[in-house]
Amino acid sequence: GVYAPQQGSITFRGQTFKHMNSHQVAVMGVGRTFQNLALFKGMSVLDNIMSGRNLKIKSNLLLQALRIGPAEKEEIRHREAVERIIDFLEIQAYRKTPVGQLPYGLQKRVDLGRALAMEPQVLLLDEPMAGMNVEEKQDMCRFVLDVNDEFGTTVVLIEHDMGVVMDISDRVVVLDYGKKIGDGTPDEVRNNPDVIRAYLGTEQ
Repeated sequence: GVYAPQQGSITFRGQTFKHMNSHQVAVMGVGRTFQNLALFKGMSVLDNIMSGRNLKIKSNLLLQALRIGPAEKEEIRHREAVERIIDFLEIQAYRKTPVGQLPYGLQKRVDLGRALAMEPQVLLLDEPMAGMNVEEKQDMCRFVLDVNDEFGTTVVLIEHDMGVVMDISDRVVVLDYGKKIGDGTPDEVRNNPDVIRAYLGTEQ
């Protein structure tokens, strides 16, 4: 919803939209991570992931602050859900650590955890491997695959690391300056002459 498309539309779950805003997207069940981390650096891992439950919290702000009655029970339920995500991402040892003190690769996991806390039907990952070393990329690939396998979440991945894309994707779409030049399985795209010409070059 940040940019308005010049043409075309977005269809999700049978509804077609020309314009969408971020709140509407979230309510419909679309979660996202950020290429440039947008975490709350002074807050703990647990509290950062807890912020992803915001749309699911029904108690009003006053009851939440006082932690009384239904609000306390609701918070306990949400914290249990967050603890499950922390276990899933294998970051139990850092749950009370301020995010700003974590290495970059672990901050990326927290960003993924916050998106998962929304319980999205579709998860948009904006260059989740950017800036990572080989080991961190391998870990993130495993988590992305596990999100799809264990939660049944559809994952849409934007990524420039072609090795990662080809290894973990069921379907690959290739853009060249905004124009779609390839669409298919990894093998189909890998052998597409337009993709080879644009990204790999051809012999003279």
